[in-house]
Amino acid sequence: MSNAAQPNLLVDTLRRWRDSDLFHSFTRSPLVVIAATVALVMILAAVFAPWVAPFNPFDPGGLKLMEANTPPAWVKDGMPKFLLGTDEQGRDLLSAILYGSRISLLVGFSAIAFAAIFGTLLGVLCGYRGGLLDVAVMRIADIQLTIPSILIALMIDGVARTALPRELHNEVAIFVLIFAIGIADWPQFARVARSAALVERSKDYVAAARVIGRSPWSIVVRHVLPNTLGPVLVLATVGLALAILSEATLSFLGVGVPPTQPSLGTLIRVGQSFLFSGEWWCVLFPALTLVLLVLAVNVLGDWLRDALNPKLR
Repeated sequence: MSNAAQPNLLVDTLRRWRDSDLFHSFTRSPLVVIAATVALVMILAAVFAPWVAPFNPFDPGGLKLMEANTPPAWVKDGMPKFLLGTDEQGRDLLSAILYGSRISLLVGFSAIAFAAIFGTLLGVLCGYRGGLLDVAVMRIADIQLTIPSILIALMIDGVARTALPRELHNEVAIFVLIFAIGIADWPQFARVARSAALVERSKDYVAAARVIGRSPWSIVVRHVLPNTLGPVLVLATVGLALAILSEATLSFLGVGVPPTQPSLGTLIRVGQSFLFSGEWWCVLFPALTLVLLVLAVNVLGDWLRDALNPKLR
């Protein structure tokens, strides 16, 4: 493709997006626009935390215990350079929240991506092939759905901590957390993908693909799987908020990321111990950040679910 054709392709893509029902549905809802703006700002601030944050909260050389428990800048005894105050170690709370949001978002996105890919592929395979594989996988999914996801994640985290050497706990904590949350959420994606695959495999285009000699693997990958991604995308958007909450819950319970890499859940867990001693800002601002992030993602997920439902158009 020539260089002149590439801008034209981009312009055509943007024009089709602007004229689509999805874009008009997005612009007609002020609440969705606000939620998208809030989510985008928070995600960008977290991604670019090393450049946006006023301080590096994890640099021991930059910490001063004399500045510990400093209130927010607008409160009496506050310091202008610490907009949201400091914690018990003298870390700038705004910087800690930005860096903590990076970890929460990393775990949330990675866990839901793992659950979506694993569950969708397994569900499509079961829905298209059927038979003993379908029965076995769906019964496992049914059993797992009767157990709260947080308990499954706690069990997996506990097993990993028992099996791995103690000196490796902090190094692999984030990977274990991603796997624990992801493996706890895969049944939902598998059931949705299986239902969509059952509908798609009975359509004429699949029968035509079989007649012309397409292999089952080619039919699944090139035809059935792409047509199941709509409901999976909606479920992933809603599941992202739940994955972030699961990470915060596990970190609050002390079995999430290590203290050297605190997430929003870790900041809330540490801050709540100072709530009744007067340092309310240590828990309030991380908690508000978590609430805003989860609420914004949930609003986007609800809108996407309604926008992609033809019955509601």
